[in-house]
Amino acid sequence: MGKNGQASLGVIPYAEATKKLTLKEKVGQFFMPAAFINDTEEEILALQSLVSRGAVGGICFFHSRASAATNFEGKKEVVYNAESFSVLKGLIQRYQRAAKYPLLISIDAEWGLAMRIEETPQYPYAITLGAANDPLLIYEIAKTIGSDCRIAGIHWNFAPVADINSNPDNPVIGYRSFGGDKEKVSVCATAFSKGLQDAGILSCAKHFPGHGDTATDSHLQLPVIDKTKTDLLKEELVPFKALIRNGVDAIMVGHISLPEITDGQQTSASVSKHIIGDLLLDTLNYKGVVVSDALNMRSVSNSFNEKGMLEWAAFNAGTDVLCFAENVVEGIEQICNTAEENQIEASFKKVWTLKEKGINKQGKEAEKLSSPLNLNERIARKSLTLFRGTEAEIQKFREDDFNAISIGADTESQFLKKIGWEKEKYFTLEENGNFQKLKNKIGSQKQLLLAVYLPTAKPVDAFGLGKGKLEILIELLSHYDSILYLFGNPYFLRLLPIETMKGIVIAYQHLDGFEMIAAEHFLGNFTATGYLPVKL
Repeated sequence: MGKNGQASLGVIPYAEATKKLTLKEKVGQFFMPAAFINDTEEEILALQSLVSRGAVGGICFFHSRASAATNFEGKKEVVYNAESFSVLKGLIQRYQRAAKYPLLISIDAEWGLAMRIEETPQYPYAITLGAANDPLLIYEIAKTIGSDCRIAGIHWNFAPVADINSNPDNPVIGYRSFGGDKEKVSVCATAFSKGLQDAGILSCAKHFPGHGDTATDSHLQLPVIDKTKTDLLKEELVPFKALIRNGVDAIMVGHISLPEITDGQQTSASVSKHIIGDLLLDTLNYKGVVVSDALNMRSVSNSFNEKGMLEWAAFNAGTDVLCFAENVVEGIEQICNTAEENQIEASFKKVWTLKEKGINKQGKEAEKLSSPLNLNERIARKSLTLFRGTEAEIQKFREDDFNAISIGADTESQFLKKIGWEKEKYFTLEENGNFQKLKNKIGSQKQLLLAVYLPTAKPVDAFGLGKGKLEILIELLSHYDSILYLFGNPYFLRLLPIETMKGIVIAYQHLDGFEMIAAEHFLGNFTATGYLPVKL
């Protein structure tokens, strides 16, 4: 066995496999239950038992049972484990050793392994990549993410997101989308897919037929999109068509309802023949693997009370890989008893062929995980967006006297430090801050440089900033001539009185390197060339 437990893996050709596997084992290849990096030995043994019996074709890794994929309301605390990556590699090797047939290992690594695993390389969100508008750089980042996946023993990255984020109130896509322009999303997503593939990792476009124009979180409820087939072909399906033309390895179908296409029924796309069979396979002439979004999500799972019926419904609609299937034994039984044998064989051929491609890869593997700083600095520079004001106005502001305030950061502002403001010189908006007290500290100064750090990329509680700090920020903007550097999701600007501000510069994130690049811009060392990829 090689250093990552993968060298000895080999998938026999489909022509041989179709004779060797029983019908039940073939159906088992469609199932990809969840595996948790931080789990109990009892749960690990339960999954290992399924694997050793040849009952599943692959597994999809998540951090823990407290992560967002299962902890929908966020009531469970995610326990930090600095050793998660080592645990992941060990579990993959353990499951592969136990497997009757080699397992296809998948994960969501849209911005790198850090999406699921702490203390691993993190690259920028898709919205930041979209703002950079540099397909070659996106390709390079995706290829690097793919290399990191290979080191872990992962074959399949459920990325890129091909959704066009046209609804600013979207609670689940937002920053995960490359933007709101169908052509730019197409180019960015295709570059990302190619980068993964050239690293030897399978790609997957999601969430068909488009999850961008909704304000509902499909983890909890079924979003309803009132669009016709013609509407989708003109807009949402454009990136998926581009990805299909360019050989994306799989397409993930989302849990969204389109009653205009499903004869008025509010049926999830993931279990709809109208969406998968008619729209994806027939209209778009897609011949590749279809994978479901996680079948534990309540938007779809709440509609099926009998164990195994959800898995059968998804398969019967045209799905080949059942991700996060919770009822493996019952689902296999239901499909074996209900499906036509040629239907099973058609999906088996697609899945097994994908497995051959994903596992029987060639090429040298990297020795260690990547170091993201260089690529992140390049993206930070390319994406930095002057949203309001001009470079000349920032120069004049810089040359005049001003005070500086850090808002939302839990550590010293590297941005303010780089431009010459040590921590004792600038103000920090505290958790229980008070506008009047802050105003007294500012004194007679009329100009403020605001460095705003958003704790989360999701819109809940003002992107994690909190109501109190948001109210004080709005007061500051109303009373002072301000230039704001935003290290976070640009949709946050919808909460602010933009028209009162002298200047707004969007840095999108505060990963290592982003603050330094933003400081270089404030100091006048380069001109911002990024563009805001979404409409506020």
